[in-house]
This record gives sequence, structure tokens and C-alpha cells, in this order.
Amino acid sequence: MDNNQLAHMVASRWPAKAVRGVATNRMLEAAGLTHKVLTAAVTRQLVVRLHRGAYVQGTEWWNLTPWARDDVALIAHVLASLSSGVYSHSSAARLHGLRTWGCGATVHVTHGQTPGHANGGARTSVHQQALDAGHVVMKRIGPVQVPVTSMAQTVLDCARLFRLEPAVIIGDHAVRKGLLIPDLQRLLEASEVKRGSARAKRTLDFLDPLSESAGESRTRVFLAATKLPMPELQVTITTRHGVHRADFAWREFRLILEFDGWGKYFDYRPTAEAIALERQREKDLMELGWSFIRISWSDLNDPAALEARIRAALLRAGATLPARRTTFFA
Repeated sequence: MDNNQLAHMVASRWPAKAVRGVATNRMLEAAGLTHKVLTAAVTRQLVVRLHRGAYVQGTEWWNLTPWARDDVALIAHVLASLSSGVYSHSSAARLHGLRTWGCGATVHVTHGQTPGHANGGARTSVHQQALDAGHVVMKRIGPVQVPVTSMAQTVLDCARLFRLEPAVIIGDHAVRKGLLIPDLQRLLEASEVKRGSARAKRTLDFLDPLSESAGESRTRVFLAATKLPMPELQVTITTRHGVHRADFAWREFRLILEFDGWGKYFDYRPTAEAIALERQREKDLMELGWSFIRISWSDLNDPAALEARIRAALLRAGATLPARRTTFFA
């Protein structure tokens, strides 16, 4: 069978019941894709093996962003690993639909006691922690139901394990979805797990339900490290064309900081219309004396340069700042 014939067979028979494109051995056999066909397709990179017994079509896999691949690889683990543990940490965050960034592709599974056999693969991290029944929920992923730490427990686990940035991104989204920060703080205080508690407390103190994206959460963490005056979040400003909202603003200096994750402009309107509306919004605000700093993901990767830009903008707007910059990013 030549490559074109094999590619057509795989595409036409790929199971409709695949979850996020991931199909298990059982699904593939039921669709008429035999072990021999599957082996040939993997060899020719028409199919990618994500986990023992779980596969995705190559064309779909190669077109995914790195973070989307992490999500799909987790689905493959859920469908095929037959894990006896509870999905936790960033894996639970993903299964709850929380934003993640900087957590890596590792699948996290928690057991109440040391497991005799992890059965998770090389990219699995196994944790040991006693979990009350109230801290575990069941999630349906395609044809299977799996145990996952509750959203609150997930936030605490991530806050204990990860750096501030990724932990805040997860926590911000969770409190935006309705979790209450005081409830999380009480859960942390009542926990018998002491390792990482100081780190978790710092994370909880930092959470804000007003953060609308991972980029805004990262920006808040960055701004706190600079020791510059902290702006307000989601500031509403009335203009002659209506009320506009800024991601961050220093009201006294009429300075707006916008995180340009372009999806917020283009997800709900055609591109040309979205750009025109954004330009009008900026004009309206500039007429009232507001100035702008626009930043993106790439700017956050050079924090020293970004700090210098924001410091310069604040000084131009009339702020009085310490003469020395922070050495945090040096």
C-alpha cells in the first residue's frame, strides 16, 4: 500500500468517537484500522503514538501549538493509561478547563499511598498525598470517567509546586470561575501538608479574579517584582463614544497598560472591524489625555527592557519614582 492509499485509509476510518483527535486501540480496531495498518502509519508518521494504546493523526498533531499538544497528550494518558491515581496539579487544572502556562508537559497523578506500579509512562510525575473524598471529583473524558482533584485542591497543589507565575495563572482563572480566595486560604490553613505552604500562601495572597487572561496574570506578577506603583485592573473610562475598559491603568497619571493577546480583539469580530474599533477606542481615550503602553508575550520575555519602558512612561506622565531601578531582572 503506497503512502497516499494509507493516508486516505487512516483519514477516512479515523474514529468519530476520538477525543480531541485521540483514539485508543479499541476505537481503532472497531473502525477497521488493524495493528498492521497502524504500525505502518506510525512508521510513516501519518499517525503519532502519544501513549501506549493512544494515537492521533499526524496532520492534526503537527498543526497543534506546543501548549495544545500538552492538552492532547494528557487526554491520551487519561484514555489509555488505566491509572489508579487521581489526576492532580497542572493535569487537573487542564481537565478543569483552567488556563495553564509554564507547567510543562508532565502528567501529574496523586496516590493516597505509595503505588506499587505507577503505570503512567516516562512523562508522569507521581505524588503521594492523602485526599479527602470532598477534594476529589469525577470527570468524564470521552468514554471514561476519571478522578480529578477538586478545583480548590488543584489550586493549592499548583501553588505549592510551581513558581509564582504559573501558579497565579491557574489560581486567577479559578477565582474568576467562582472560587473564593478566603475559602482557599482556610483550606490551606487546615491542610496537614506543610511542604510548600509558604509558597502557596504567597500565591493565594496574589490572586485576583479581575485578571482575564494568562498574559494579564503574568503582567501582574512582573509589575509586582518591579516595585513600581501597581496599577488598577479592568478600569472603566467614559468617553464620548461610550465606556471603555483598560486592562491596567494608573488613574492619577492617565496612563494605560494594555496586554495585547490579540485573541481578545479577533475572537468575536472580523479582523478589520476589530482593528477599526480598537483604533477608535484608543483615539477616544487619547482625547481625554490618556497615553498607552502596549505589551505582548514577547515583551514579558525581556523583563529588564519592559521595566525600563514602563518606568520611562510613568516618569513622562509625572510620577515620582526611586532613582534606582530594581535589580530583580539584572
